[in-house]
Amino acid sequence: MRHNEKRHHAERRRHQGPWWKPDRRSIAPALMGGLSTLIPGRAAPAAPPAMAASEPGREPPEREVATATSKLTRTTLHVPRNEKAERQVASWRKSRPEDARLLERMLSQPTASWFGDWNRDVRADVNRLVTEAAKNGSVPVMVAYNIPNRDCNQYSAGGVGDAAEYRSWVRQVAAGIGDRDAVVILEPDAVALVSCLTQEGQAERFSLIREAVSLLKKESGATVYIDAGHARWVPEEEIAQRLHLAGVDLADGFALNVSNFLGTAENTAYGERVGRRLGNPHFVIDTSRNGGSVADGEWCNPAGAALGQTPTTETRHPLLDALLWIKRPGESDGTCNGGPPAGEWWGEYALGLARGGTRLAG
Repeated sequence: MRHNEKRHHAERRRHQGPWWKPDRRSIAPALMGGLSTLIPGRAAPAAPPAMAASEPGREPPEREVATATSKLTRTTLHVPRNEKAERQVASWRKSRPEDARLLERMLSQPTASWFGDWNRDVRADVNRLVTEAAKNGSVPVMVAYNIPNRDCNQYSAGGVGDAAEYRSWVRQVAAGIGDRDAVVILEPDAVALVSCLTQEGQAERFSLIREAVSLLKKESGATVYIDAGHARWVPEEEIAQRLHLAGVDLADGFALNVSNFLGTAENTAYGERVGRRLGNPHFVIDTSRNGGSVADGEWCNPAGAALGQTPTTETRHPLLDALLWIKRPGESDGTCNGGPPAGEWWGEYALGLARGGTRLAG
């Protein structure tokens, strides 16, 4: 399955300035207007509850930390095939046996499978993955990455052409999952990068993400997390407002650090601060490449990156549902620092990640 992740860029990695906050009176009608279009025969749900007000310059009062058990507790995550990486291992078995063993150990870990405009029949491709996982009692992690104006026409320009096409695409993803279990990370960068859109475009994006959450939850067995960028991108009060508009109240939570390099502790603290503004929803963190030390602002095949903690759903944190490898380690960020095109397997870089991941190497 092709993972076409051409989506890293300098704006994504740096801390953005204050986000222009649109008038909610103009966003709310557009936000709620399209829900009945996505799910025929269903009435649009009520508008999301208002966020707790706080005085300017003051933190909102902390709410009691949620203790509800994660839906992912004791879940066995699926290990998908990576044929290019497997061929790399096979080619090294005799000439570089230690390197081959290290890569093989990396490939034995659960990783996400990405779905977008490169899938000619997304329903069939999703069904194939979920069926494969169900045979061995595991649950696949999937990334839905196909929203209109994806990446604001920058490095990963693409996505479907319009809102109607996106609704149809999400419906096909849900049909491919059916009533089986799956974890869906919904639209990396779409919420954090929304400020590049017009006011009307922002309203549509929030509406589409909310609709997608609603459909996936009602029409499939998916556990859904809305992507929320990372700890140094959007201030917590702003990302909380965006998540609120995007329907985090309907989802199982939000996702942090997708394809990024920031440490787990920093993202956990950020997730807690964001959560306090939203009633403490749960969250997950991508640890696929955050085990090393990367210079601030570096994003494209940077030196110093390493595998982070291996995927687990046993985090011992009441809100942190899982540490996941959402970015598939070893796949290039793009033609920079000697890398192949974005999404292509790069054996030597993968080996560097694995060598740096001391828990895996040990």
